[in-house]
Amino acid sequence: MKRSKKSRKWLRNLFLAFALVIVAGIIYGVYQYNSGLAMADDSHLKDNDKMYDPFEGADVQFGQINVLLMGSDARDEDGRSDSLMIAHYDQTTNDVKLVSIMRDTYVDIPGHGMNKINAAFAFGGPELVRKTIKQNFDIDVNYYALADFKGFPKIIDLLAPDGIEVDIPYEMSYGIGMTLHPGKQVLHGTELLGYVRFRHDRLSDFGRVERQQEVLTKVKEQIGVSSLMNLPKLLGVADSYFDTNVDNKTILTIGKGIVNGKSKGMETLRIPVADSYEDKRTNVGDVLDINLDKNKQALEEFLSSKENETDDASSSESNGSN
Repeated sequence: MKRSKKSRKWLRNLFLAFALVIVAGIIYGVYQYNSGLAMADDSHLKDNDKMYDPFEGADVQFGQINVLLMGSDARDEDGRSDSLMIAHYDQTTNDVKLVSIMRDTYVDIPGHGMNKINAAFAFGGPELVRKTIKQNFDIDVNYYALADFKGFPKIIDLLAPDGIEVDIPYEMSYGIGMTLHPGKQVLHGTELLGYVRFRHDRLSDFGRVERQQEVLTKVKEQIGVSSLMNLPKLLGVADSYFDTNVDNKTILTIGKGIVNGKSKGMETLRIPVADSYEDKRTNVGDVLDINLDKNKQALEEFLSSKENETDDASSSESNGSN
């Protein structure tokens, strides 16, 4: 009888302790989320009253998640996307890949003819960008995230509080509202924003894309358990600076996978790839006239799963031996 009472008391205490942990976790999450909201300023994304077609991204297949990332810049009065990327996450291997598509890439925009790919957003928002990528490169995406660059410094400082080390080759100042001096140094949020936005050098937009990929790769390398603990605050900050259809459950799944899955460094690709384009003057301005087949193949190979390639090779060997 006494043993039964002790057993019931032990189970009750265990249940109470478990309940307290859950309640504390909820309180912590709400507090962190509200702290993130308090950190955010007004974003011009919230002032966008344009009505775009609903986003019809493909369903996730075989754990391969593709997110269309678009950077919005308040300085671009014509509403074009300032940066365009595809972030790829493999739920099986926890591999992360990043594709940057040059904004002057000359493509066929459905319903609008040949134009720079960054014009697709101004014409029809995220859904038209998705259709444009699908039509030209035969790659469909599952989700989209439109980011206001104003939120970049705050989010980077939460993900990489110790800053990011970069090697600046020459003075950068024009068009970024600050002066970055040459040499190896650790930059934080606002300075990193200037670093990734600068494009007034001989490499022009190519250098900017290269710096964007460099910073995002280094940020990914710093993501750890502390970043996961900061996730509620990150979501609070992102609420003001991101317009996205990625649900919080998917964000948490990806975050846990990156932290716990011991994923490798982030692989990157630029479209157009080397030796696959030429500068051209058209009625829409200076564009990158690309070899579409070459770039489509490069993109497909880059995003394909190495496990799938191994399985395909094994299957081919098996079929060849029959």
